[in-house]
Amino acid sequence: MQNGNFLFGCGAFDVLRYVNATEESEKEKYGKRTQEWLALFNYGTLPFYWGTYEPKEGDVRQAEMDKCVEFLTARGVTLKGHPLCWHTVCADWLLSYDDKTIFEKQLERINREVSHFKGKITYWDVINETVILPVFDKYDNAVSRICARYGRLTLIKEVFAAAKAADPEARLLINDFNTTDKYEKVIEECLQAGVPIDAIGIQSHQHQGYWGAEKIREVIERFSRFGLPVHFTENTILSGMLMPPEIEDLNDYQVKNWDTVPFMEIRQQDELAEMYGILLNSPYVKAATYWDFADGAWLNAPSGLVRADGTPKPAYDKLRSIVENRHAEERQEV
Repeated sequence: MQNGNFLFGCGAFDVLRYVNATEESEKEKYGKRTQEWLALFNYGTLPFYWGTYEPKEGDVRQAEMDKCVEFLTARGVTLKGHPLCWHTVCADWLLSYDDKTIFEKQLERINREVSHFKGKITYWDVINETVILPVFDKYDNAVSRICARYGRLTLIKEVFAAAKAADPEARLLINDFNTTDKYEKVIEECLQAGVPIDAIGIQSHQHQGYWGAEKIREVIERFSRFGLPVHFTENTILSGMLMPPEIEDLNDYQVKNWDTVPFMEIRQQDELAEMYGILLNSPYVKAATYWDFADGAWLNAPSGLVRADGTPKPAYDKLRSIVENRHAEERQEV
């Protein structure tokens, strides 16, 4: 079954670096990556992590993001902002305020970002990783504080309402790495409470091994029951050694050298081809975002479609073939 105009996505972090580069070496490095990126993707995720987007209160890196948004929209790329509310990479300066003020500033922040990029950024990950949020205790942060004070559902309702008010036409996602029934229950509670969720985000970081066709289909089936589009928002497949299975929090695995391996690059290509084939043939899945474009990004993992030196892996060429074939099919359907 065909799936309409599919959104082939990737984190656009290197594009952001390119358009704001000042050194010639950076322009050359990220310029090459940007051209390779644009040859594949029609959908880009931009980083709105509060702790880096506004590292000091009032010091908002809006001008840098404006340049990237203008660059990508001029090239026909649909954009998503990620995330508006998350307990990780939160702004530390918020901790000097009381809970009521933190909540107010969180909603003000959403209004500022969504209003400013209204009509330019189509999709927003409104809140990220809500399943773990009530029990997250690794470090103090502002979002965990207001979740504890006001409750998870109230927090979700308010942040979605703020985003909807700022841009009624924006498409709003909830997003999580937890694909168990706990996430289903959160979504059920939200929909029963009238939260305006437009799509369900599924993270699929496969650092500990490829999910396999059976699990991919099972996840799609369970989350499609809500009648909302399903987006695979953060899809990672390695071309190197896998993370040990006993690691519970992927962020705990810190290694200096995590190299891509030639024969494992073929494995990555084959797994990617199977996974995208399943996603593209589902009537429920509307987007797949690869995470991330080049090796050495999150966790320093060999997860990219291109190597650290910018040379394409077999998975890049395979995905390019998949994308081109899909676009050809979509043109024939018009």
